[in-house]
Amino acid sequence: MAKTYDYLFKLLLIGDSGVGKTCLLFRFSEDAFNTTFISTIGIDFKIRTIELDGKKIKLQIWDTAGQERFRTITTAYYRGAMGIMLVYDITNEKSFDNIRNWIRNIEEHASSDVERMILGNKCDMNDKRQVSKEKGEKLAIDYGIKFLETSAKSSINVEEAFFTLARDIMTRLNRKMVSLDTNRNSPTTTGEDRCSLYVTLIEVFRLRLMIVFSRFQFQFQSDSLGISAVITEYDHSRF
Repeated sequence: MAKTYDYLFKLLLIGDSGVGKTCLLFRFSEDAFNTTFISTIGIDFKIRTIELDGKKIKLQIWDTAGQERFRTITTAYYRGAMGIMLVYDITNEKSFDNIRNWIRNIEEHASSDVERMILGNKCDMNDKRQVSKEKGEKLAIDYGIKFLETSAKSSINVEEAFFTLARDIMTRLNRKMVSLDTNRNSPTTTGEDRCSLYVTLIEVFRLRLMIVFSRFQFQFQSDSLGISAVITEYDHSRF
């Protein structure tokens, strides 16, 4: 079967239980929302293909459980992620405070160059707000991460968040490719230049392997409904 996309990006949604990760996923992938809350069991994923700069990008978006008992399972999925969204609930200050813990998890388990974004979800509930937008922006600046407030219920900034993260990943990949082409076309190279070129080649090769592995992982999990750690309760009444 002919491939229907140019790139496959693996994205991850992380954050405390109840902050609305699943709702963000369903709003983006199916343009749907339901107020019923059912915790994600382990990990789940959805697919949506978008177009950026004339390229078709298949986004494989993983929704992780926020509860501590699933932490061993979910941290295994940090590896290979090309973009991670850290989600907190603006009406729950503890979920905001825990973002620093989630960032530490990324630093321990994810690739050092993974693209990150902080999302303050449920911004439609301004009357119950516990975390100001300024606090969210300051935290993002402290870590050098992009920030948006979102609402899965009102469909505020959901599309923008996912498209922005995907574009950042694409920009990083393109930058690696340009660097590689520049080094290839250089008329003379010193020993230091060659060393830098080898490092770049290894990094590009690693990124390409990451994309291939994500495709294989998706195909394998699609064909093996009983695979461990992927427990999908496909219920449109989920939170």
